[in-house]
Amino acid sequence: MKQKRDIENRDDIVYMVSTFYRKATQDPLIGFFFTDVAAIDLEEHLPVMYNFWENLLFQTGNYHGGMMYKHILLHQQEPLRSQHFARWFELFSQTIDASFAGPRAEEAKRRARTVIQTMPLKLQGASLPLTWPR
Repeated sequence: MKQKRDIENRDDIVYMVSTFYRKATQDPLIGFFFTDVAAIDLEEHLPVMYNFWENLLFQTGNYHGGMMYKHILLHQQEPLRSQHFARWFELFSQTIDASFAGPRAEEAKRRARTVIQTMPLKLQGASLPLTWPR
């Protein structure tokens, strides 16, 4: 059995995020958010997510995005419910646990747990401006 190592670099982030999205887009409970509701182009979306997670775990400063704006749009099209966040976290944690172990792997799961705990609160009653600020 291969010994797991911690998340050490961008290549590990790429592997983790890509593996997670392969699972998530195929999942019976949440897959439709990616494939039908948001209809994301994974080739375009994945590098943004690599930057997001790399910034969270390695403080690279290379993520520039409007995470909440995109999720508010998604939530307005199809409500994101607690079971969706729970399943997202379950898949994310499984993906990490299958390949990694160590402080950064635990930090990634801690950050993901924070996201699923705070995002529903931020989505409640959220509305978008008529135009996105420049």
